[in-house]
Amino acid sequence: MDGLNGSVVSEFVLLGLSGSWETKVILTLTFSLLYLGIILGNLFIVFLVIADSHLHTPMYFLLVNLSFNDVGLSSTTVPRMICDLLKEHRAISFQSCMIQTCFIHAFGGTEMVLLITMAFDRYAAICKPLHYLTIMSPKTCVLLIVMSWVMGVIHAMAQFSFVINLPFCGPNEIDSFCCDFPRIIQLACSDAAKFEFVITANSGLITIGTFFLLLLSYVFILVTVWKRSSGDLSKALGTLSAHMTVVVLFFTPCIFIYLWPFPTSSVDKYMFIVDFAITPALNPVIYTLRNKDINLAIQRLSKRGHHDRFCRLVYC
Repeated sequence: MDGLNGSVVSEFVLLGLSGSWETKVILTLTFSLLYLGIILGNLFIVFLVIADSHLHTPMYFLLVNLSFNDVGLSSTTVPRMICDLLKEHRAISFQSCMIQTCFIHAFGGTEMVLLITMAFDRYAAICKPLHYLTIMSPKTCVLLIVMSWVMGVIHAMAQFSFVINLPFCGPNEIDSFCCDFPRIIQLACSDAAKFEFVITANSGLITIGTFFLLLLSYVFILVTVWKRSSGDLSKALGTLSAHMTVVVLFFTPCIFIYLWPFPTSSVDKYMFIVDFAITPALNPVIYTLRNKDINLAIQRLSKRGHHDRFCRLVYC
């Protein structure tokens, strides 16, 4: 069976993570726990925001969408990586490889725009507090979320339209645990120089441009607060520290992978692990650890649970 574009290659072999059988078992357990943490941690944030009316604000509406996106992003790669760790032959069909790659870039592109949206939300809340609810109205929030998803899909389709028509006639081994455009293009049996440029421009330059835009926006917010509050930055830093940490964790591996998207080493597959497994698992911790609103919501939820249990005992 040929690939979608008539190529001879009908499947790719994912080399994944090498090591002894004992190492693979340990990695399987580790990534299984990480994935469980991603699902439970992010869905807990979603549940908490929905259950607590005090969290029905633009910031937490955006955080819920980020949590959903993190679950989707990790689910495109981590479950398959866990299953493949204990397999000898790790093959993925041409069609499945293309679909996985599209979902990776759709979720990744969406996350980039979501992080920009969250930076804009913090700017409005800190620099224009009197107009915050007007600027970040429910209609605006929904529009920003829809725009994030549209931009993510456009980003993925722009690269897919170039890669899908490349001929693949062998070899078919990908030195990674998942499919991605830079690795796939390396296997094309044609001069892929122009496609390499497109991938670099679409992913590499957009990634580093977005990263510096976000850093500049946070610097601008801090400078604005410093000028207005006579040097007191503690509150602003407390509010922005979680956002800045997530931005650095998400973008650093992306810049390493996509700014030089055709590496000769296999280091980039370990960078993928940071983006797909470690960062989505850490995000719920980062956003809840020093967040007073979240901590108060957890306390209210706990008290409500104790109260409901007490009422059932009394009436029973």
